Amino acid sequence: MFRFFLIVAVLVAIAVAGLAIGILIKGKFPDTHVGRNADMKKMGITCAKNDSALCQGRPNSEGCRGCSCAG
Repeated sequence: MFRFFLIVAVLVAIAVAGLAIGILIKGKFPDTHVGRNADMKKMGITCAKNDSALCQGRPNSEGCRGCSCAG
């Protein structure tokens, strides 16, 4: 049982190290916020706050500006 946990701990450590190395090589942490993610914008996916404000007929509401979504 101990050997199993040791193997799992080593695999998790390798995965975390790989993610850290990837961030160090790119020089920045990946932007995962929907409103600022270029790939999400290409697919037409917007921030939930933005969608909610548009549904309520307030395209320039605080909901849009509050999360930095690009309309």
